[in-house]
Amino acid sequence: MKSQTLHILSNEWKTLLRGKWVIGYGLIFLMLTDSLLRFGGGGAEALLSLSNVMLLFIPLVGMIYGILYIYQSREFVELLLTQPIDRKVLYWGLFLGISTPLMTAFIIGSMLPLGWHGILILDGGASAMVLGLGGILTLIFVSLGFVLGLKFYDDRIKGFGFTIVIWLFMAILYDGLVLMLIFTFGQYPLERFVIAVSMLNPIDLARIMVMLEFDISALMGYTGAVFSRFFGSNLGIFTAGGMLAIWLAVPTWLGLRVFKQKDF
Repeated sequence: MKSQTLHILSNEWKTLLRGKWVIGYGLIFLMLTDSLLRFGGGGAEALLSLSNVMLLFIPLVGMIYGILYIYQSREFVELLLTQPIDRKVLYWGLFLGISTPLMTAFIIGSMLPLGWHGILILDGGASAMVLGLGGILTLIFVSLGFVLGLKFYDDRIKGFGFTIVIWLFMAILYDGLVLMLIFTFGQYPLERFVIAVSMLNPIDLARIMVMLEFDISALMGYTGAVFSRFFGSNLGIFTAGGMLAIWLAVPTWLGLRVFKQKDF
């Protein structure tokens, strides 16, 4: 079973590398990180700028690539399902074969400039957190793309529409809606509610972790300030990280369940 998963995983890696798309994805982050370090100030400022780009770009790419792979590989998946292979093995091989190259491209593309500019040594902890969050967000949103692709297997327009709407809501509209609720019900104690709501958005959780790591209260926003007040920096980072782990587990489990029950 493990050998079958590794075989599918290696095949997906070879296919992606032959397409050169993942290499280009890594080069984008390499040039972006190098430019930020050269022209954007010191290491902390560059890492903050990189995290802001990462929080917008990685979820969009992960979801679109995940759902696009499901749609484009329909015949390939159906062919594999005619073979004596367990659906669970096939799912993990396909999912890891798509998500890990994207994650590796981001990490290597961003880490190389951080290394030759010396930031990995000067700000090793902050660099590791930003790179790790980018990797986790890649896994989360590729899994969400898989879920949407499998759920709307026969309606590609609806699948892509939900993908864009979910990304737009989580990345851009979410904080505005939270602030609107705070403004509307400001006379009530909303701190616990804000903490609960912020845990429903992995992008917001990643942003809070970055802000707590750099301890920049002016940029934390309301949710980050509440996290810092309730948990403190270290416990707040641990709490947000635990919720990100749940965000990683739930969509991958849901995607596996849908994949096992899907009548291809």
